[in-house]
Amino acid sequence: MERIKQGHAVSKGIGLGRAFVYKRYIPLKKISYIEDKDVESAFARYHEILQKAHQEIDDIRQSLEQKGDDKAKIFTAHLDILHDIALEEMIEQYIKQEHFSIAYAVHEAFDMFIEIIGQVEDELIRERVADLKDVKNRVLRIEEGLPETNLSRLSEPSIIIADDLYPSDTATLDRTFVEALITEIGGVTSHTAIIAKSYEIPAILGIEGVMKTIEHGTFVIADAIKGELIIHPDAKTTDEYTIKKKEYKAKQTLLKTYLPLKPITQDLIKVEVTLNIGSASDEELSFVPYVDGVGLFRSEFLYMENDHLPTEDEQYHVYAKALKAFGEKPVILRTLDIGGDKELSYLTLPKEDNPFLGCRAIRLCFEHPEILKTQLRAALRASVYGNLWLMFPMVGSIDDIEKIHHAVGEAKASLDHENIMYSQNVKVGVMIEIPSLILIADHVAKMVDFASIGTNDLCQYLTAVDRLNPLVSSYYQSYSPAMFRIIKMAIDAFNKEHKPISVCGELGGDPIAAPILLGLGMRKISMAKSSVARIKKIITSHQMTTFSQVADHILKLTKEKDVIDYVQSVLKLED
Repeated sequence: MERIKQGHAVSKGIGLGRAFVYKRYIPLKKISYIEDKDVESAFARYHEILQKAHQEIDDIRQSLEQKGDDKAKIFTAHLDILHDIALEEMIEQYIKQEHFSIAYAVHEAFDMFIEIIGQVEDELIRERVADLKDVKNRVLRIEEGLPETNLSRLSEPSIIIADDLYPSDTATLDRTFVEALITEIGGVTSHTAIIAKSYEIPAILGIEGVMKTIEHGTFVIADAIKGELIIHPDAKTTDEYTIKKKEYKAKQTLLKTYLPLKPITQDLIKVEVTLNIGSASDEELSFVPYVDGVGLFRSEFLYMENDHLPTEDEQYHVYAKALKAFGEKPVILRTLDIGGDKELSYLTLPKEDNPFLGCRAIRLCFEHPEILKTQLRAALRASVYGNLWLMFPMVGSIDDIEKIHHAVGEAKASLDHENIMYSQNVKVGVMIEIPSLILIADHVAKMVDFASIGTNDLCQYLTAVDRLNPLVSSYYQSYSPAMFRIIKMAIDAFNKEHKPISVCGELGGDPIAAPILLGLGMRKISMAKSSVARIKKIITSHQMTTFSQVADHILKLTKEKDVIDYVQSVLKLED
């Protein structure tokens, strides 16, 4: 038995199961030929590969269809590509006439089609490039004799072990058998951490070298309370953790009794507790009775879970679904936030040395105004069904805000021209995550209807730390007194103008940070659904005056550890 304790327990819980070591297949292209005598056998082998590829794709398609998942249509398209006559004929010609090896023939044929389609002006056709690459990689993997490692089809309770998990990986994650997520890369604010919290899956991130340490199929225990991984546990340890898992789940069930409570402090101060959502799924919308609205609708999930840029109508239906569900409660829709650690397979982003400081979020949308206009039109059309607030990420200046107002005005004008209805009460706000915007918050508060603080990136930019780099994770101090001092500046500026301000980053659902934020004068916080019950318990168990005293004290402190120790000692927070 071996214990590893060096990762971040970003989503609490305990998982027991077989290690599913997930390695993303990356094919290498090399020139290779076959002898004339081997042509027929190669030709026959190629068709065997096609049959295996067809079976794999169709299994995934059927599995998704049975779950009623719209992503099944993606794999229907993959089957069409796999059996495309032009592609098949070209590969067969390369094998028979040029004596290319199967792998080299597949590379050459697919690459030619990818290059041709990538240059087509029609955007919808260009988006097929991602599908072509996916099918090509599948065929080449089968040709190499390597097994499929798709996370959409797990057959037993599994601990997912990966270098990192991309949005495309988590989009098809089969949660039925996922006991825990373990990665070498990532911290408390990474995409994987957000997904794990949203799905309530135990997760430990940033364990360096874990891919080499654990073999596929090894029985492991993930203690995502202590941040500990146990390899080859003995029977006694397994029994102990089986009991601990049941006890933890029972504790979480008891905690959920706080869900229906109104978030009102003991001295009768109302706090708005809102929800972070990603796709308006039925699971997310089931929380409508327990929250005061949506504090963050991560619209990028709609893009990341697709194989193409979602059309105006596709977006409209998703936004309308959320707005109808929440009725008069505000739904804050964040416009496309792609870049940094989030990419789209069908949209070529510039290669940058520092992507978190580059062309991302609203900057990317300014570079692709047609993408922004499509989204704004879809959102405005849907606004007639509820209370829509539009929020723009990565805003760093007054110039950005002026461009945003212009973009919203253009979208409205285009709808007016077509006599399409939209709500006249849509609020326009900004996400505060770049420190420069806080330093001019008094001006910003006069130009927008509301603001929400994205603490994940704010901390990254304030502390000059790549929040995904485990080598410098200790420098990413989200409880630093500096963080709360700069947040207070933003709160004070918006409160002075009587404009709503909230927090939608991970600190909003954090039991240590949330009381401090409330004590600083914030009255609206947003979080993952897994945090709602616990934060409501904290709110309803204390007075706002206590939170204010705590906030006043921590502003005088100098170290993150002192902040943590003080809040836990005063509020008696449980682990």
